[in-house]
Amino acid sequence: MEKDIDLHRSIIVIDKPAGMTSFQVTDFVRKELGINKAGHSGTLDPEVTGVLPILLGRASRMLDYFIHQNKEYVGIAHLHQDMEIEKIKKTIKAKFLGKIMQLPPVKSRVKRQEREREIVSFEILEKHEKDILFLVECEAGTYIRKLIHNLGEKLGIGMHMSELRRTKASIFLESQAVTLYDFTKAAEEFNQGNPEKLSRMLHPAEIITKILPKIEVKTEAIEMLKHGSPLFREMIKNHENFNKGDFLAVMSQDKLVEIAQAELESSSIKDLKCNLVAKPKTVLN
Repeated sequence: MEKDIDLHRSIIVIDKPAGMTSFQVTDFVRKELGINKAGHSGTLDPEVTGVLPILLGRASRMLDYFIHQNKEYVGIAHLHQDMEIEKIKKTIKAKFLGKIMQLPPVKSRVKRQEREREIVSFEILEKHEKDILFLVECEAGTYIRKLIHNLGEKLGIGMHMSELRRTKASIFLESQAVTLYDFTKAAEEFNQGNPEKLSRMLHPAEIITKILPKIEVKTEAIEMLKHGSPLFREMIKNHENFNKGDFLAVMSQDKLVEIAQAELESSSIKDLKCNLVAKPKTVLN
């Protein structure tokens, strides 16, 4: 075995197939591994494929910290009338980059009111007749189908999305995703006592330090933190820079203890008058 497995503090990235809901994929993974709880980081429509991070066991408590991170998609849009690619690119640059307003689709589960979303990048990779291949990086909660529809309206020719695949969700990449077939084989071997394949598919909860500032605490502080104690200055061994209000990955001996929210900025820790550093938000014990 290449590394120890703790299913209840791990994340697996599934390459979601078409025809299944995100919930169905998550529930399938949960049952195959025989665990009580699992949650996915960002719903994909049944016909959409790609990166679906699934947080297992206690790791599912961290969903909120991953789910609001940017997403990346590649897809095919069909023009209802032909148009030069340069005009499409020009319209995207002028109207569909940066902060945009978007009205959720009629069938969405959220309230239908306009919301601001950020389009980080929107590229047309190639065009073949009336089909265009596009790549979008956007804020979580952006409706790509609606984005394409609105672009078609702005162009005055109409457009709809015919295929979509998520290639990145937060820090998780398409290259890290495993198919349900490969996962099933690995889970079968795991349940038979051979964890090697499954081990290579899992990411530890500590991967959250890639998106949250890290703060290292003394060993003797661990039990107090596990029982809900705030994080005080004297508990800290070392830390990265952070601002007031930031969520912090509280670590001890390379293990994630909890996620806390900063009550001050890191530069204030040296001030002897500032004892309270952060309050607990998510305990991983």
